[in-house]
Amino acid sequence: MKKVEAIIKPFKLDEVKEALSESGIQGITVSEVKGFGRQKGHTELYRGAEYVVDFIPKIKMEIIIQDDMAAKVVEVISEAARTGRIGDGKIFVSNIEEVVRIRTGETGVDAL
Repeated sequence: MKKVEAIIKPFKLDEVKEALSESGIQGITVSEVKGFGRQKGHTELYRGAEYVVDFIPKIKMEIIIQDDMAAKVVEVISEAARTGRIGDGKIFVSNIEEVVRIRTGETGVDAL
């Protein structure tokens, strides 16, 4: 099993969610997070004073899938989340050793 984590722009969440649903993904965990990468934040003007916003709001999506779906999920997220501008985000893929569904005790792929 694989875990796909994607950090995307907040306004792209609905597009990515719909694209994943169309490709057959059933479960997604979404968190609101803050961070920065190469864009290093930005400056804003408030009541005439300029200040730096270091951490930019982002959305973190986590999806656990079977190994053979990983490439497809990465492709779907990449296409749906891309704006072509700095700050589009990142996708991380890692191995998952075990999954247990708490309610039924199912394990492995059956728990997905």
